[in-house]
Amino acid sequence: MDFCPGGALAVKNGDKVVPVLNSVIEAFERQRLPVFFTRDWHPIDHTSFKSRGGTWPPHCVKGTPGAEFQPGLRIPKAAVIISKGSSRDAEAYSGFQGTDLEQRLKSLDVDEIFLGGLATDYCVKETTLDARKAGFSVTVMDDCTRAVDARPGDGDRALADMRRAGAKLATSSEVIKQLASTQQ
Repeated sequence: MDFCPGGALAVKNGDKVVPVLNSVIEAFERQRLPVFFTRDWHPIDHTSFKSRGGTWPPHCVKGTPGAEFQPGLRIPKAAVIISKGSSRDAEAYSGFQGTDLEQRLKSLDVDEIFLGGLATDYCVKETTLDARKAGFSVTVMDDCTRAVDARPGDGDRALADMRRAGAKLATSSEVIKQLASTQQ
């Protein structure tokens, strides 16, 4: 919740991605496709916090309401939740960094990933870049993400970086339509 309005590190309109992501999650469930969530799960004295010389205020401290997913986000029972940034002394913007996400995806024979979430210019970007390095095809659903934009234009630059790395951009509607066409 810390990345949504009212949270410790709120992304403008971050809560607006929830209904759109829910539509995609439901489409994945209909196809019986795996759904993964990544979350920041920081210790109280994480290296990214200003109190330790980092960039950010304390956020997503494990076990606190701020570390919970936004209310209303549909989390299927079979969903896999990957916690990142749980080591006191290591940053982890990417869902692959310091986790077993790559192994879990490969064990399910996943070769294509569809990404949405917060924030475009940090976690979404770094997860996309690491997924590409690991050999996954990646589609970033640009209507399912929002940027911090610490510097104006950071979100647009992040999308350009992801495209340069070979990621595709699509809307959630395009992805849902693509999934429906494979069902027929």
